[in-house]
Amino acid sequence: MQHLENNRLAPVIREQQEAFEEQYLAPQAAKAAHSRGREEPESECPLRTCFQRDRDRVIHSKAFRRLKHKTQVFIAPEGDHYRTRLTHTLEVSQISRTIARALRLNEDLTEAIVMAHDLGHTPFGHAGERVFDALLPDGFEHNAQSVRVVTVLEPMNLTWEVRDGMLHHTGPGTAATLEGQIVKIADRVAYLNHDIDDALRAGILRQSDLPSFVYETFGVTKGRRIAAMVMDLVRESARDYASIRMSEAFHERFLELRAFMFKRVYLGSKAKTEEGKAQRILEQLFQYYCAHPDELASELGRPVDDTQQAAVDYIAGMTDRFAIQQYENLFVPRPWRLGDELRRDM
Repeated sequence: MQHLENNRLAPVIREQQEAFEEQYLAPQAAKAAHSRGREEPESECPLRTCFQRDRDRVIHSKAFRRLKHKTQVFIAPEGDHYRTRLTHTLEVSQISRTIARALRLNEDLTEAIVMAHDLGHTPFGHAGERVFDALLPDGFEHNAQSVRVVTVLEPMNLTWEVRDGMLHHTGPGTAATLEGQIVKIADRVAYLNHDIDDALRAGILRQSDLPSFVYETFGVTKGRRIAAMVMDLVRESARDYASIRMSEAFHERFLELRAFMFKRVYLGSKAKTEEGKAQRILEQLFQYYCAHPDELASELGRPVDDTQQAAVDYIAGMTDRFAIQQYENLFVPRPWRLGDELRRDM
């Protein structure tokens, strides 16, 4: 009897959460009950809203787990404290949820977008992205590849709002929801600040190298800088909820900081000395699998129609260390041992 009562109560839990969103969230927030839905219709979860369900699907995916061994800035870092693509995602999630909560927007949708936004990133960070962008006739963008991961390679049937936020978290486009817009700017807030931290740890930057306006506008520590940026975002966006944005003066300084980081860290620094080698690894893996479509089909577990796209799908999903391992298996001679031959003859 108790089991039956629990089953009857379960749908009420989701409906209560949806009712809470209607009552508490800002009018401009995306509401789970009004989602544009999924490409393939399915019954609702009795306990979770559609956006909560999307977040959970992403977290339990193989593509999400692989983020722990994908480059953020430093290629295959050996130090325990350098950011990877996974820890970056978690930091973006914290910043995004703080902004969403302060503005009474949908935290669940925001978090779902964040958790999925970098699933399509290549090994070796943006260096890998540039390789595939040059190799594919239509180019390559990790945001579009992220959507491809959740729709084709590891289908999750995510809601339209999550897929839209993933697609527009970078580049010139703008997400249709304010939650998606939060992720786009929180992504930048996160990586600029944690990349400063990693660059200081690596000796690429010293505290004295940071322009004075960084301290004057944002603060001395990473925590204070993030807090100042988030506070400005919330204050400015709450004026009219027309978009998620910084104040004009803050945004100008933010862009100056980003330009500084590109000049001193992202382009031509010690962090990039191994990029040429990493790119050659991906180029040769691509050429190999294009020349061996049967092996590619075996690795992917499906027939290969477009060999180039399939090669990119497979290689882009690799972690840094697996890409290096596959390269060594395919192109680096293995040492011959007499003992191995003797054992086979016995």
